[in-house]
Amino acid sequence: MAKLTPEELIEAFKELTLVELNDFVKKFEEEFEVTAAAPVAAVAAGGAVAAGGEAAAEEEKSDFDVVLEAVGDKKVAVIKEVRALTSLGLKEAKDLVDSAPKAVLEGVDKEAADKAKEQLEAAGATVVLK
Repeated sequence: MAKLTPEELIEAFKELTLVELNDFVKKFEEEFEVTAAAPVAAVAAGGAVAAGGEAAAEEEKSDFDVVLEAVGDKKVAVIKEVRALTSLGLKEAKDLVDSAPKAVLEGVDKEAADKAKEQLEAAGATVVLK
């Protein structure tokens, strides 16, 4: 097997759905006995302790969750927007929309969250940023 460069790996990951990528991460963690989330949690905890009260609250608000509260009367349009935002398959997007209230995107920056909210609301959905 030929050795892949980091750029080739990134291109291969871009082809995967979120579900496939999630499965890959789990298998990677099992194979190499590592946890992908551990360094992020350590940095976030260290940053919150060092920053103090108000600064920590502002720092936490840099990541937003886009939560689909209600679908509205244009369910098909909402499913299309969910697919465009998440790269989920049709069945996964439909299941997400049917299980509202449900997070569509998690941990995105303010700009991406606002854009996603705008697109989903244009399709007829009720959306909340958390």
